[in-house]
Amino acid sequence: MNHILFTLCLFTCAAFAADEKPAPSQNVTYRITGLFSPGRETALRTAIETLPNVKLVSLDFEHAEAVFSYVPTVAFHDTKPEDITQEFDNRIRNAAHHTLGIAPFITTPHDKLTRIEISVIGLDCQACALATYEAIYRIDGIAAAAVDYKEGRVTALIDSSKTNQPALEDALKKREVKLNPPPKTP
Repeated sequence: MNHILFTLCLFTCAAFAADEKPAPSQNVTYRITGLFSPGRETALRTAIETLPNVKLVSLDFEHAEAVFSYVPTVAFHDTKPEDITQEFDNRIRNAAHHTLGIAPFITTPHDKLTRIEISVIGLDCQACALATYEAIYRIDGIAAAAVDYKEGRVTALIDSSKTNQPALEDALKKREVKLNPPPKTP
């Protein structure tokens, strides 16, 4: 009799397991820090490849945003739902040697952001570009920032109700980034 009950239990459990559908993957958009030059896209893709069960769906370099696809209970199985963003940030930081991460979104709509360009001199490598980026990206109101060391230019999308160009220039000067004065008009 026990053998029949055991077989019936196995059959019932198998039937329930067959009826269970795998959890659907979710597409989640995050703001990415450390995405300061187009070449950093490769670093992000490489970091994501090391994270099991997470796929990079799309990347918006201009706004420093990326869409990822994952099943939360699979990709972050030991993580509480409210802690997934922090855990994802930790994993990306570790995979990218702490040069990439996730940050909260700027609530200002993209079409309300102001584009700022600041000419700088003395940047001669990616490390200098990263240091320049780090001087400004944490300023409240910065939605995205990029540094082109070859062109000597810092570009930022800002919420002008929270910050402005002089604030960015001050932050750069504090990090000893030399600003290129605008050309004098005759």
